[in-house]
Amino acid sequence: MNASAIATIVPCWSCKGPVAARALFCSTCGAVQGPGSIDHFTRLGIQPTFDIDLEGLEKQYFGFQRRLHPDRFAAKSGKEKALSQAQATSLNEAYETLKDPLRRAAYLLNQLGHPVDLTACGTINDRELLMEQMEKREALADSTTAEQVAKLAMQAESEVIACQCHISAAINASNLEEAGHLTIRLKYLAKLAEEARAKKSRITRLP
Repeated sequence: MNASAIATIVPCWSCKGPVAARALFCSTCGAVQGPGSIDHFTRLGIQPTFDIDLEGLEKQYFGFQRRLHPDRFAAKSGKEKALSQAQATSLNEAYETLKDPLRRAAYLLNQLGHPVDLTACGTINDRELLMEQMEKREALADSTTAEQVAKLAMQAESEVIACQCHISAAINASNLEEAGHLTIRLKYLAKLAEEARAKKSRITRLP
């Protein structure tokens, strides 16, 4: 979120008065505004960083959503109802993206001009990463006891946290190439941790 994004002024659709691009309502006439083309960080009023305050993010999000509750627009025009819904949808997308470390890293890198495609599937191009993931998945597949799976799940969770710390350091050092590589690694580590938790749950439920 930069100063120009915050300071951008657009005309209110209702009274034509000046409105900040990220404002939910016009300060002149009180009409709800459309979501506009602003980034997720600006929309939620937080700094564009990987190390966000999750409690602060949640507080901002739910505060905005309360102001856009449908009950507040029951007597409003169809246009205002539609705009409030569009605002709520945009805020929800921003919140869901920024609260998740993997999606947040990819989004921030894209904003910084170094896009990372999390939807790409298939062969991992990085041989070292490929070998690492193959070994970890083989270990998980070979685990047969609750203790073995629990240990692997704990290791996976620890590696996810460590990888997030490395992403933060790389972004803060403006090493976007390394941050992109780590973000891809985080994608596979997070998936492995999810599968380990699922297997642990299945095994502990067995008679």
